[in-house]
Amino acid sequence: GTGGDEAHFLPTQHDCIMASAGGAAGADAGTGGDEAQAAAIIAGFKINFINFRDADTGKILWEETEDISVSGVEHEARIPKKILKCKAVSREINFSSKEIMTDFRLEQYVLFKGKPLEEWFFAFGFVPPDTTNSWQSVIEAAEEAKMMPANVLTGNIVIETRFFEGETLVSTSHVRVYYV
Repeated sequence: GTGGDEAHFLPTQHDCIMASAGGAAGADAGTGGDEAQAAAIIAGFKINFINFRDADTGKILWEETEDISVSGVEHEARIPKKILKCKAVSREINFSSKEIMTDFRLEQYVLFKGKPLEEWFFAFGFVPPDTTNSWQSVIEAAEEAKMMPANVLTGNIVIETRFFEGETLVSTSHVRVYYV
């Protein structure tokens, strides 16, 4: 789904998924309602890095190696304002999971001064246990007339990302964006 009329980036269906195994892939998935399994998934989940690239050139515009999946903390991102001029941005999330996941997905909400501006939904699907995975999505910009300027957005945007395994919440991340 996409947000309202003021959206500055709209997701497309261009997801590229890669995984590298570090262990056995035959583990039992368990059930979505199993509390022990849910706790293990949460404990074994980590964001290794996230980056944004100009989708046309492939040039990295911003990268963060802090684990921004840590809940209960407002992280900060200082992103070059030239990213708002890109026709499309490629977002790569590199993450590790110790546990198997069969329906890994995320919901992302862009909040402007605490009010919803956009919402995006992305599905990754199956995650083998003991793997490091790279999830790349291309997000296309809205037309320029609908874009808000960097000086209005900076410090006023919080991106809330909820990571799920099925209906089990794995992590909620909050990142305040500053355009520099």
